[in-house]
Amino acid sequence: MLKVVIIGSGNVAQHLIKAFRNSQKVELVQAYARHAENLLHLLDADKITSSFDAITEADVYIISVSDDAISGVSSQLPFKDRLVVHTSGSVALDQLNIKNRRGVFYPLQTFSKSKEVNFTKIPFCLESEKESDYKVLEELALAISPLLYAIDSIQRQSLHVAAVFVNNFTNHLYAVGSEICTENNISFDILKPLIQETAAKIEQLSPLDAQTGPAKRNDRKTIQKHLDFLKDENQIAIYNLLTQSIQKTNV
Repeated sequence: MLKVVIIGSGNVAQHLIKAFRNSQKVELVQAYARHAENLLHLLDADKITSSFDAITEADVYIISVSDDAISGVSSQLPFKDRLVVHTSGSVALDQLNIKNRRGVFYPLQTFSKSKEVNFTKIPFCLESEKESDYKVLEELALAISPLLYAIDSIQRQSLHVAAVFVNNFTNHLYAVGSEICTENNISFDILKPLIQETAAKIEQLSPLDAQTGPAKRNDRKTIQKHLDFLKDENQIAIYNLLTQSIQKTNV
């Protein structure tokens, strides 16, 4: 059974704690948090430390903190030649301090503390400097998910950019749509079946083939009606930019 220490207390760290806590193949021996109270709802107090010097021995140390803090945290670890990984999609493996064996354990998913996730449907992107360490990360990932991918730092950067488009930007468009509905006394719930069908369609069609709407049809009258309706300059700019992008893609 693999022994794991998680360093961090944010969204990803908390979801990993829950997943490993429920696994029969992983022993979560400890978690580090600057403020121990942030993890008391998940772990007993004796399994939480706020001191780097008190971090216990384990097979894998998972740094799950903000991207800007990863390098500094890895430098503060008081041991050498142990397997230390981070969970970031945009930070290269070489940003971890070289005193330890380095790797990446990146779960490609959106995490919110208030929303449970099913780890069996989350892909893990793995990277390590040594093949033997990759085998350890593979074993660790398989303990909670069957979806594993060997992804290097350059590939992971491109994957993270793509993820921002399909997740963060898309969710922002939901927020824009919700705002328009609210302003016109319409329930956003009416749009949810459309959102679900749009997401489900790409299980069978490529995103290019699944594209519909006035921009793809070059329906200029409808496009102009929409632009005339919108009053918010930011919404108009987004509408114009996405319309032009769709038209360029579907020439």
